[in-house]
This record gives sequence, C-alpha cells and structure tokens, in this order.
Amino acid sequence: MKNQILALTVGLLSIASFAQKNELKAVEKAIKKGLFKEAKATITTLEATEDSMDPKYKAKYFYLKGSAYGKSNVEKAADAYDKLFEYEKTSGKLKYTKLAKPQLNELIQFVSQKAIAQYGEKNYKQATNNFYLTYKLSPTDTTFLYNAAISASIAKDYDASLKYYKELQEIKYTGITTQYFAVNKATSKEEDLGTKTNRDAMVKFGKYIKPTVKSSKSKQADIIKNIGYIYVSQGKPELAVAALEEARKTDPKNLNLLLNQADMYIKLKRMDKFEELMVEAVKLDPTNANLFFNLGVVNAGENKTEEAIGYYKKAIELNPEYADAYMNLHVALMSEEKAIIDEMNENLSNFKKYTELEGKQKALYRKALPSLENADRFGRSIESVRALLNLYDILEMTEKADALRPIYKEMRTKE
Repeated sequence: MKNQILALTVGLLSIASFAQKNELKAVEKAIKKGLFKEAKATITTLEATEDSMDPKYKAKYFYLKGSAYGKSNVEKAADAYDKLFEYEKTSGKLKYTKLAKPQLNELIQFVSQKAIAQYGEKNYKQATNNFYLTYKLSPTDTTFLYNAAISASIAKDYDASLKYYKELQEIKYTGITTQYFAVNKATSKEEDLGTKTNRDAMVKFGKYIKPTVKSSKSKQADIIKNIGYIYVSQGKPELAVAALEEARKTDPKNLNLLLNQADMYIKLKRMDKFEELMVEAVKLDPTNANLFFNLGVVNAGENKTEEAIGYYKKAIELNPEYADAYMNLHVALMSEEKAIIDEMNENLSNFKKYTELEGKQKALYRKALPSLENADRFGRSIESVRALLNLYDILEMTEKADALRPIYKEMRTKE
C-alpha cells in the first residue's frame, strides 16, 4: 500500500513538472513574439508553485519572469532577477545569470534616466520613487539614494526624505568623488572636465594645460544639516539641535558642522547660542572674514554697537573688498544719528544749541561717509547710491552729488 502511495506521488510530481516545462516554453515563445501580456498571464499561474517548482526549471522560471515583466514592472522584474542570481549562485551554475545581468543593467539605466528626467521636469515625487528604485536595483550606486533624499525634501515629503538621509548615515555615505581639472587656455580658468579620459584628451589636443586631480567635499555635513532642517520643518527643533550636537561630538573641529549648527540656532532665533558658536568658529578659522561679519551682525542686533564696529572692521581687514561689511559698518557708525536728531527736535527754538547739534550731525556723517563710499564701490546697489546721494547733499558735496544723480535716476527707472 505504501509503495502504491509513493508511486502515485511520483506520478503527480512528474505531471506537475511536465506542466511547468510546457508553461515555461509558452512563456518563452510569447516573449520572443513580444506578447508580454500573455507571458505575464502564464507566469502568474506559475507563481503559486514557485516554492515547489522542479529545481531543473527554477532558474529558467526566474529568468523568464524577469524578462516578462521588464520595464512594465521594474520592481517585480528586478526581484525575479535577484532570486535567479541567488539561486544559481547556490547551485554553482550561472547559465541564466549571464543572460539576465545585461537585462538588469538595462532596467537600471531605464529607471535612472526616468528619474533624472522627472527631476528636470520638477516632478519630484515620481523622481524620488525612481531614484530610490535605482538605488535598490543597484545598491553600489549610493548617489541615487542621496538624490532620492533631496527630491523627497523638495517634494515636501519629509518623512521619506528623513528615512533616506538616515539610510545614508547608516551606510556611511560621503559622496566624495574624484574630479579632473585643467586650465582652459582661452580663458585661463580652471575647469572640471568630468572624467580622466576627457581631461587627458583636452590636454592632448592643446586646449587645456596644467591637469590636476582633486577630491570633492564630503556630503556628510550636508546630510546632517538637512536632517536638522527636516526636523525644524516638522516642528521638532529640539531633535534638529540634538542631531547636530551629536554629529559634532564625533568631529568637534569640523567647521561645516559647526556652521550648520549655528545656522540652526538662527532658525530657532537663539542668537545667544549663535554668537557662542561664531566665537568658537573664529578660533577654528581666524582668517575667515564671514565669521567676523556674522559676529558683527549678532552684536549689532543686541545693540552692542562698539563690539559690532570692531567685528566689521576685522572682516574688512581680512577682506578689503567686503561690500556688506562696509555697509553694515556704515549703519553701525550712524547709530548715533537718531539721538542727535531727537535732541535737535527738542531744541528748535534754541538756535545756539541747534547749530551745535547740527555740526555734530555733520561730523557723524563725515565719519560714516568713507564706509558707505566703499560699500558702493565694491557692491553698488540702488540703496547705496541713494544713501550716498543723501549724504553728499547734506554735506554740500555738490560735485559728487551731481555726478551721482543721473546714475541714481537711471537705476530707479530699472527697478
């Protein structure tokens, strides 16, 4: 009786195996004819028997399944190919793996190009999905995970963006790339020529000289900064600060991380903490004019005028063409103006006192004038021209005022 049951079982297995063989042949023929709908319909009937499928047909099944779904369902196709690679790796026979690898690469190219196009069309939600899918299809291409995080953030899908940024942290993504530079003979400017092959060819043709190799900056600080911004957008500022503080513990002398943390405190309107970090930043980079400028802004906001003036002057010392520093220095120097004008208004009937105050006012204008002239010289704007023209008129500097008046008039017409 046992022998009869065994024979029956073997018979059933033989019938099932024969049916699988025929169905796979049908799928293969349908694919060759381009009848993918029919191929997928047959594959669907085989999916139920996937686990119990005859081992000698299993690799072919996964291969045909991937081929059938292809670009119409990339995720399902890729899953089939992954199972194929794993199965044949275990069996030691790579017959279908060799056929499937190029097809998977085509799918990766298809999805990545689709993602790039969608990003260019500002369809950020779909771009996010396809950037991430590209990464899942090709986990070594970690740049696509970074692109997915950025796209999701732009699409305001902060939950997805945060997930991808954290995944980048888990894999210790840096984004550092090798860059191939050379100096353009025509412009004398150094340019990034993309690849070594392209750079070397341009040098060989004589269009470029002085080839160099550089490494791009790590994106790890940007990732932490963006995580912080997402937390702020989600109304979780305390998590933003905690993320940056934790990052700085591992690299306390990283100026980018410090500045990102300082920027976060600006968003949280914690200017006391911002100033504290700026002081620390200056110690790390004492020749950075921007840091001294920021300290000037903070002190000016706290009505510490003398301190602000000192910081603006230091910024200018480090960068003699720093237009914004000159303008802010001018504003700080002019801070005494209101008190003088208020006192003048209180002494309208006191001719002697009024005249004395008027002289004091003009002395202040003459003191603040050079910084305004330099602000205009290195970064002309309608505001700087308007302010200069006003001072020239008050100080009766007629020649300079007359030269500036048509310039101001022309700038106003272009507003």
